[in-house]
Amino acid sequence: MIKLQQLIGLPVLVIHSGKREGTIKDAIFDSHWNVTGLVLESNGWFANVVKTVDWNAVLTCGIDAIIISDEAAVQKTKLEQLGRTFCTSKVQLKGMPMVTVHGVMLGQVSDVYFHPFMGTPIVGFELTDGFISDLMEGRKWLRAPEGSDAVLLGEDAIIVPAVSEAELEPVAASNSKNREK
Repeated sequence: MIKLQQLIGLPVLVIHSGKREGTIKDAIFDSHWNVTGLVLESNGWFANVVKTVDWNAVLTCGIDAIIISDEAAVQKTKLEQLGRTFCTSKVQLKGMPMVTVHGVMLGQVSDVYFHPFMGTPIVGFELTDGFISDLMEGRKWLRAPEGSDAVLLGEDAIIVPAVSEAELEPVAASNSKNREK
């Protein structure tokens, strides 16, 4: 299981040439919030086109680099065609509030966990209540509820079962730190 934010900033390399195609800036999700691709850093300040890589072209998702099958896997995509992303599109997961069906706010999404080669569904959420709360109490972790009917990943909020409030766990100190290299 890896945290999505650990991928951001990693280089994307082609397996047979070793050519660096870019650096990961974001991830693309489908309507069920499965990871379907990666967004690479763009060169322009006001670029409306970004380079993307379909997740099927990812061969290895390592701690220091992402390896892809070939240069043809990198495509140019208009920003408005990205749909759902972690942090750069109109519909983004980062910062999205998570609320139970009873109206209890659990926090805002600060990161997501997924297994890189098991269909790439989100398996857990890291939640924050804000900077001060993170310092005082730490962030919380919630395992993604089982079954697609158990959670509504909407455009403006994530609605989860009422039992999710009781299932919140503190994030281990080793998991809450960003990669430092």
